Amino acid sequence: MIVCLAWGSLVWDPRGLKVEDCWYKDGPSVPVEFARQSMDGRLTLVIESNALAMPVLWAKMKSSDIAEARDSLREREGTTENSIGTWQHGDTSRSASPEIAKWAISRGVDGVVWTSLPPRFNGENSIAPSLDQALKYLSELDSDAAVKAEQYIRNAPSQIRTKYRAAFEEQLGWKQNGAT
Repeated sequence: MIVCLAWGSLVWDPRGLKVEDCWYKDGPSVPVEFARQSMDGRLTLVIESNALAMPVLWAKMKSSDIAEARDSLREREGTTENSIGTWQHGDTSRSASPEIAKWAISRGVDGVVWTSLPPRFNGENSIAPSLDQALKYLSELDSDAAVKAEQYIRNAPSQIRTKYRAAFEEQLGWKQNGAT
């Protein structure tokens, strides 16, 4: 079985991603944060080594071939192969976190794929915004970009409770969809 890990828009907007319909909430703990400035103005969730690790979601891929699964995710994300993380049973490289490998082995998973885009802020890859920078950035977006940014934050899976999300909810009022 090959699975895909997710923590952001893949869950509510899989588009052409070849996964089964159900997303499970008991994935490995991965450090994610709203740390990537996208081209349309959103701050999206990415793996960020300084963030709090939390259980992410996972779904079974419709393919049993890791290369096909990686290609499906790469196409959905509109990115390069280098931006897709993979782990396969028997993989001894350091490309995957030990937590992902341990989780996969404990579940009898043969392979795992996930989006591995770096943080990016103000055009600089591998630079995550500080919380103050993120709040200032979001509060100054024009109306169209602000709508997209707010929608992304509100739609993020409920279990993805990051430090930044708590501040966005408190200071911007952008509470999770369905939350009071």
